Amino acid sequence: MEASITLAELGYQAILLEKSHSTGGHVHDWYQLFPNRRPAKEVLTFSELRMEGKVKTINDADIIDIEKNINDFRILLRNGKLVVADAIVVATGFDLFDAHRKEEYGYGIYENVITSADLEKRLSEGKKILTHSGAIPKRIGIIHCVGSRDEKSGNNYCSKVCCVTGVKQAIEIREMLPETEVFCFYMDLRMFGRHFEELYKESQEKWGVSFIRGRLSEANENADGSILLKVEDTLAGKPLKMKVDLLILLAGFVPSGGTKTIGKMLGLPFGDDGFITPKDEHTSTNLTDIQGVFVTGSCTGPKSIQDSIADARAAATQVANYLK
Repeated sequence: MEASITLAELGYQAILLEKSHSTGGHVHDWYQLFPNRRPAKEVLTFSELRMEGKVKTINDADIIDIEKNINDFRILLRNGKLVVADAIVVATGFDLFDAHRKEEYGYGIYENVITSADLEKRLSEGKKILTHSGAIPKRIGIIHCVGSRDEKSGNNYCSKVCCVTGVKQAIEIREMLPETEVFCFYMDLRMFGRHFEELYKESQEKWGVSFIRGRLSEANENADGSILLKVEDTLAGKPLKMKVDLLILLAGFVPSGGTKTIGKMLGLPFGDDGFITPKDEHTSTNLTDIQGVFVTGSCTGPKSIQDSIADARAAATQVANYLK
Protein backbone atom coordinates (compact mmCIF):
# COMPACT_ATOMS: atom_id res chain seq x y z
CA MET A 1 0.00 0.00 0.00
CA GLU A 2 2.70 2.47 1.00
CA ALA A 3 4.84 1.77 -2.09
CA SER A 4 1.88 2.40 -4.41
CA ILE A 5 0.88 5.58 -2.55
CA THR A 6 4.43 6.97 -2.70
CA LEU A 7 4.71 6.21 -6.42
CA ALA A 8 1.35 7.89 -7.06
CA GLU A 9 2.47 10.96 -5.10
CA LEU A 10 5.62 11.06 -7.25
CA GLY A 11 3.42 11.25 -10.34
CA TYR A 12 3.39 7.65 -11.54
CA GLN A 13 0.39 5.43 -12.25
CA ALA A 14 0.42 2.69 -9.63
CA ILE A 15 -1.69 -0.45 -9.98
CA LEU A 16 -1.95 -2.47 -6.78
CA LEU A 17 -2.58 -6.18 -7.40
CA GLU A 18 -4.04 -7.44 -4.11
CA LYS A 19 -4.23 -11.20 -3.64
CA SER A 20 -7.06 -11.08 -1.08
CA HIS A 21 -10.43 -9.32 -1.15
CA SER A 22 -9.10 -6.19 0.61
CA THR A 23 -5.80 -4.40 1.19
CA GLY A 24 -4.11 -4.21 4.58
CA GLY A 25 -2.87 -7.76 5.09
CA HIS A 26 -2.31 -8.99 8.63
CA VAL A 27 -2.89 -5.55 10.14
CA HIS A 28 -6.64 -6.11 9.71
CA ASP A 29 -6.48 -8.62 12.55
CA TRP A 30 -4.09 -6.71 14.83
CA TYR A 31 -5.42 -4.98 17.94
CA GLN A 32 -2.79 -2.55 19.24
CA LEU A 33 0.69 -1.90 17.91
CA PHE A 34 3.90 -1.89 19.92
CA PRO A 35 5.50 0.03 21.51
CA ASN A 36 2.88 2.75 22.13
CA ARG A 37 -0.16 0.43 21.83
CA ARG A 38 -1.75 2.54 19.13
CA PRO A 39 -4.88 0.97 17.56
CA ALA A 40 -3.82 -0.91 14.43
CA LYS A 41 -6.85 0.36 12.53
CA GLU A 42 -5.45 3.90 12.71
CA VAL A 43 -2.50 2.86 10.54
CA LEU A 44 -4.80 1.17 8.03
CA THR A 45 -7.06 4.23 7.87
CA PHE A 46 -4.00 6.45 7.36
CA SER A 47 -3.03 4.44 4.27
CA GLU A 48 -6.55 3.91 2.95
CA LEU A 49 -7.36 7.63 2.97
CA ARG A 50 -4.14 8.46 1.11
CA MET A 51 -4.78 5.75 -1.50
CA GLU A 52 -8.26 6.99 -2.31
CA GLY A 53 -8.44 8.32 -5.85
CA LYS A 54 -4.70 7.89 -6.38
CA VAL A 55 -4.10 4.16 -6.71
CA LYS A 56 -5.95 1.68 -8.89
CA THR A 57 -6.51 -1.50 -6.88
CA ILE A 58 -7.44 -4.89 -8.27
CA ASN A 59 -8.58 -7.17 -5.44
CA ASP A 60 -8.62 -10.98 -5.59
CA ALA A 61 -5.79 -10.73 -8.12
CA ASP A 62 -4.60 -14.28 -8.74
CA ILE A 63 -1.45 -13.96 -10.87
CA ILE A 64 -0.82 -17.00 -13.07
CA ASP A 65 2.00 -15.73 -15.30
CA ILE A 66 4.45 -12.84 -15.66
CA GLU A 67 6.14 -12.33 -19.03
CA LYS A 68 9.13 -9.98 -19.26
CA ASN A 69 9.55 -8.15 -22.55
CA ILE A 70 12.31 -5.75 -23.55
CA ASN A 71 10.57 -2.68 -22.12
CA ASP A 72 7.72 -3.95 -19.97
CA PHE A 73 6.09 -6.78 -18.03
CA ARG A 74 2.84 -8.52 -18.95
CA ILE A 75 1.04 -9.84 -15.87
CA LEU A 76 -1.75 -12.33 -16.55
CA LEU A 77 -4.49 -12.83 -13.95
CA ARG A 78 -6.59 -15.95 -13.60
CA ASN A 79 -9.73 -14.06 -14.65
CA GLY A 80 -8.07 -13.42 -18.01
CA LYS A 81 -7.21 -9.80 -17.34
CA LEU A 82 -3.82 -8.58 -18.54
CA VAL A 83 -1.89 -5.86 -16.70
CA VAL A 84 1.05 -4.21 -18.46
CA ALA A 85 3.69 -2.47 -16.32
CA ASP A 86 7.04 -0.77 -16.82
CA ALA A 87 8.23 -1.95 -13.41
CA ILE A 88 7.15 -4.42 -10.73
CA VAL A 89 7.37 -4.06 -6.96
CA VAL A 90 7.13 -7.41 -5.17
CA ALA A 91 5.44 -6.79 -1.81
CA THR A 92 4.11 -10.26 -1.04
CA GLY A 93 4.63 -10.09 2.73
CA PHE A 94 4.76 -13.03 5.10
CA ASP A 95 2.67 -15.81 6.56
CA LEU A 96 2.54 -16.80 10.22
CA PHE A 97 4.19 -20.06 11.18
CA ASP A 98 1.65 -22.89 11.31
CA ALA A 99 1.62 -23.76 15.02
CA HIS A 100 -0.01 -27.12 14.21
CA ARG A 101 3.49 -28.24 13.21
CA LYS A 102 4.59 -28.05 16.86
CA GLU A 103 2.47 -30.99 17.95
CA GLU A 104 4.18 -31.12 21.33
CA TYR A 105 2.62 -27.73 22.15
CA GLY A 106 -0.91 -28.96 21.49
CA TYR A 107 -2.23 -26.30 19.09
CA GLY A 108 -5.32 -27.66 17.36
CA ILE A 109 -5.34 -30.55 19.83
CA TYR A 110 -6.06 -28.86 23.16
CA GLU A 111 -8.86 -26.29 23.32
CA ASN A 112 -6.98 -23.90 25.59
CA VAL A 113 -3.91 -23.53 23.37
CA ILE A 114 -4.09 -20.54 21.00
CA THR A 115 -1.62 -18.44 19.02
CA SER A 116 -0.69 -14.79 19.49
CA ALA A 117 -2.56 -14.07 16.23
CA ASP A 118 -5.69 -15.76 17.63
CA LEU A 119 -5.46 -13.57 20.75
CA GLU A 120 -4.84 -10.44 18.70
CA LYS A 121 -7.94 -11.14 16.61
CA ARG A 122 -10.05 -11.73 19.71
CA LEU A 123 -8.93 -8.41 21.16
CA SER A 124 -9.47 -6.53 17.88
CA GLU A 125 -13.04 -7.89 17.77
CA GLY A 126 -13.67 -6.66 21.33
CA LYS A 127 -13.92 -10.15 22.80
CA LYS A 128 -12.88 -11.02 26.34
CA ILE A 129 -9.91 -13.24 27.13
CA LEU A 130 -11.55 -16.44 28.36
CA THR A 131 -10.83 -20.14 28.37
CA HIS A 132 -12.68 -22.41 25.95
CA SER A 133 -15.30 -23.10 28.65
CA GLY A 134 -15.91 -19.37 29.11
CA ALA A 135 -14.07 -19.01 32.43
CA ILE A 136 -11.66 -16.24 33.35
CA PRO A 137 -8.16 -17.79 33.29
CA LYS A 138 -6.29 -17.58 36.59
CA ARG A 139 -2.91 -18.22 35.00
CA ILE A 140 -1.76 -17.70 31.39
CA GLY A 141 1.49 -18.86 29.78
CA ILE A 142 3.05 -17.17 26.74
CA ILE A 143 5.60 -19.18 24.75
CA HIS A 144 8.18 -17.24 22.72
CA CYS A 145 9.92 -18.32 19.50
CA VAL A 146 7.31 -20.76 18.16
CA GLY A 147 8.58 -21.59 14.69
CA SER A 148 11.52 -19.17 14.97
CA ARG A 149 15.11 -19.95 15.95
CA ASP A 150 14.05 -23.56 15.82
CA GLU A 151 16.12 -26.10 13.89
CA LYS A 152 13.40 -28.72 14.26
CA SER A 153 11.00 -26.46 12.33
CA GLY A 154 13.68 -25.59 9.79
CA ASN A 155 13.60 -21.90 10.73
CA ASN A 156 16.88 -20.78 12.27
CA TYR A 157 16.20 -17.05 11.95
CA CYS A 158 14.67 -14.61 14.44
CA SER A 159 11.26 -13.18 13.50
CA LYS A 160 12.15 -9.87 15.22
CA VAL A 161 8.72 -8.89 16.52
CA CYS A 162 7.68 -11.93 18.60
CA CYS A 163 9.36 -10.87 21.84
CA VAL A 164 7.87 -7.40 21.93
CA THR A 165 4.48 -8.76 20.81
CA GLY A 166 4.56 -11.13 23.77
CA VAL A 167 5.38 -8.27 26.15
CA LYS A 168 2.60 -6.11 24.67
CA GLN A 169 0.04 -8.90 24.90
CA ALA A 170 1.08 -9.73 28.47
CA ILE A 171 0.35 -6.12 29.44
CA GLU A 172 -3.00 -6.21 27.65
CA ILE A 173 -3.96 -9.38 29.50
CA ARG A 174 -3.00 -7.95 32.89
CA GLU A 175 -4.83 -4.73 32.10
CA MET A 176 -8.02 -6.62 31.18
CA LEU A 177 -7.64 -9.34 33.84
CA PRO A 178 -5.76 -7.83 36.82
CA GLU A 179 -6.19 -10.98 38.93
CA THR A 180 -4.67 -13.24 36.27
CA GLU A 181 -1.02 -14.30 36.53
CA VAL A 182 0.97 -14.08 33.28
CA PHE A 183 4.21 -15.97 32.62
CA CYS A 184 6.42 -15.49 29.55
CA PHE A 185 8.76 -18.37 28.67
CA TYR A 186 11.63 -17.14 26.49
CA MET A 187 15.02 -18.18 25.08
CA ASP A 188 16.42 -14.66 25.34
CA LEU A 189 14.58 -11.38 24.92
CA ARG A 190 15.42 -9.32 21.84
CA MET A 191 14.15 -5.81 22.56
CA PHE A 192 15.94 -4.17 19.65
CA GLY A 193 13.58 -1.30 18.81
CA ARG A 194 13.12 2.15 20.27
CA HIS A 195 11.02 2.04 23.49
CA PHE A 196 10.90 -1.78 23.42
CA GLU A 197 13.10 -2.08 26.50
CA GLU A 198 10.91 0.43 28.34
CA LEU A 199 7.82 -1.63 27.47
CA TYR A 200 9.56 -4.74 28.81
CA LYS A 201 10.38 -2.99 32.10
CA GLU A 202 6.84 -1.64 32.37
CA SER A 203 5.43 -5.14 31.96
CA GLN A 204 7.34 -6.25 35.05
CA GLU A 205 7.32 -3.17 37.26
CA LYS A 206 3.78 -1.94 36.62
CA TRP A 207 1.92 -5.06 35.51
CA GLY A 208 3.72 -7.84 37.38
CA VAL A 209 4.41 -10.07 34.36
CA SER A 210 6.83 -12.89 35.18
CA PHE A 211 9.58 -13.96 32.75
CA ILE A 212 11.13 -17.43 32.88
CA ARG A 213 14.14 -18.22 30.72
CA GLY A 214 13.54 -21.64 29.26
CA ARG A 215 12.03 -23.35 26.24
CA LEU A 216 8.84 -25.36 26.50
CA SER A 217 9.51 -29.03 25.87
CA GLU A 218 5.98 -30.37 26.17
CA ALA A 219 2.39 -29.36 26.92
CA ASN A 220 -0.29 -31.80 28.08
CA GLU A 221 -3.97 -31.31 28.78
CA ASN A 222 -5.32 -32.03 32.26
CA ALA A 223 -8.79 -33.48 32.90
CA ASP A 224 -10.16 -30.01 33.70
CA GLY A 225 -8.92 -28.57 30.37
CA SER A 226 -5.95 -26.75 31.89
CA ILE A 227 -2.50 -27.21 30.34
CA LEU A 228 0.48 -28.75 32.12
CA LEU A 229 3.76 -27.26 30.92
CA LYS A 230 7.14 -28.94 31.14
CA VAL A 231 9.93 -26.40 30.86
CA GLU A 232 13.65 -26.34 31.48
CA ASP A 233 14.36 -23.26 33.60
CA THR A 234 17.83 -22.47 32.24
CA LEU A 235 18.58 -19.74 34.80
CA ALA A 236 17.74 -21.95 37.78
CA GLY A 237 19.24 -24.97 36.03
CA LYS A 238 16.33 -27.28 36.79
CA PRO A 239 13.16 -28.62 35.16
CA LEU A 240 9.90 -26.86 35.90
CA LYS A 241 6.27 -27.95 35.76
CA MET A 242 3.45 -25.41 35.73
CA LYS A 243 -0.30 -25.56 35.17
CA VAL A 244 -1.89 -22.77 33.12
CA ASP A 245 -5.51 -22.19 32.13
CA LEU A 246 -4.60 -20.71 28.74
CA LEU A 247 -1.47 -21.14 26.64
CA ILE A 248 -0.50 -18.58 23.98
CA LEU A 249 2.05 -19.45 21.28
CA LEU A 250 3.98 -16.55 19.75
CA ALA A 251 4.04 -17.71 16.11
CA GLY A 252 6.91 -16.37 14.00
CA PHE A 253 7.17 -15.25 10.38
CA VAL A 254 7.62 -17.55 7.39
CA PRO A 255 7.79 -16.65 3.68
CA SER A 256 4.28 -16.27 2.29
CA GLY A 257 2.87 -18.51 -0.40
CA GLY A 258 2.76 -15.45 -2.64
CA THR A 259 6.46 -14.76 -2.05
CA LYS A 260 7.33 -18.27 -3.18
CA THR A 261 5.00 -18.17 -6.20
CA ILE A 262 5.87 -14.71 -7.53
CA GLY A 263 9.56 -15.12 -6.74
CA LYS A 264 9.69 -18.30 -8.83
CA MET A 265 7.73 -16.70 -11.70
CA LEU A 266 10.26 -13.87 -11.87
CA GLY A 267 13.30 -16.11 -11.32
CA LEU A 268 14.34 -14.32 -8.13
CA PRO A 269 16.87 -15.97 -5.78
CA PHE A 270 15.84 -17.23 -2.35
CA GLY A 271 17.96 -17.44 0.76
CA ASP A 272 18.33 -20.46 3.03
CA ASP A 273 15.44 -19.03 5.07
CA GLY A 274 13.09 -19.08 2.06
CA PHE A 275 12.78 -15.29 1.78
CA ILE A 276 13.77 -13.45 -1.42
CA THR A 277 17.40 -12.32 -1.52
CA PRO A 278 17.82 -8.73 -2.81
CA LYS A 279 20.66 -7.64 -5.06
CA ASP A 280 22.81 -6.55 -2.11
CA GLU A 281 21.77 -6.92 1.52
CA HIS A 282 23.61 -3.75 2.56
CA THR A 283 23.48 -1.32 -0.34
CA SER A 284 20.67 -2.48 -2.65
CA THR A 285 17.99 -4.00 -0.43
CA ASN A 286 15.12 -3.00 -2.75
CA LEU A 287 16.83 -3.99 -6.01
CA THR A 288 17.07 -7.35 -7.77
CA ASP A 289 19.26 -8.66 -10.57
CA ILE A 290 16.27 -8.40 -12.92
CA GLN A 291 15.95 -4.96 -14.46
CA GLY A 292 12.63 -3.38 -13.53
CA VAL A 293 11.87 -5.74 -10.61
CA PHE A 294 12.01 -4.36 -7.08
CA VAL A 295 11.29 -5.89 -3.65
CA THR A 296 9.98 -4.43 -0.43
CA GLY A 297 8.63 -5.41 2.97
CA SER A 298 8.63 -8.85 4.53
CA CYS A 299 9.14 -10.76 1.29
CA THR A 300 12.86 -10.29 2.02
CA GLY A 301 12.66 -11.15 5.72
CA PRO A 302 10.78 -10.35 8.94
CA LYS A 303 10.03 -6.65 9.48
CA SER A 304 7.93 -4.55 11.80
CA ILE A 305 5.20 -2.26 10.44
CA GLN A 306 7.48 0.77 10.90
CA ASP A 307 10.28 -0.93 8.97
CA SER A 308 7.90 -2.08 6.23
CA ILE A 309 6.55 1.44 5.65
CA ALA A 310 10.03 2.96 5.54
CA ASP A 311 11.23 0.19 3.22
CA ALA A 312 8.26 0.71 0.89
CA ARG A 313 9.03 4.42 0.53
CA ALA A 314 12.65 3.57 -0.22
CA ALA A 315 11.57 1.05 -2.87
CA ALA A 316 9.27 3.62 -4.47
CA THR A 317 12.13 6.10 -4.86
CA GLN A 318 14.23 3.37 -6.49
CA VAL A 319 11.39 2.63 -8.93
CA ALA A 320 11.04 6.34 -9.69
CA ASN A 321 14.75 6.62 -10.43
CA TYR A 322 14.54 3.62 -12.72
CA LEU A 323 11.53 4.96 -14.64
CA LYS A 324 13.29 8.30 -15.18
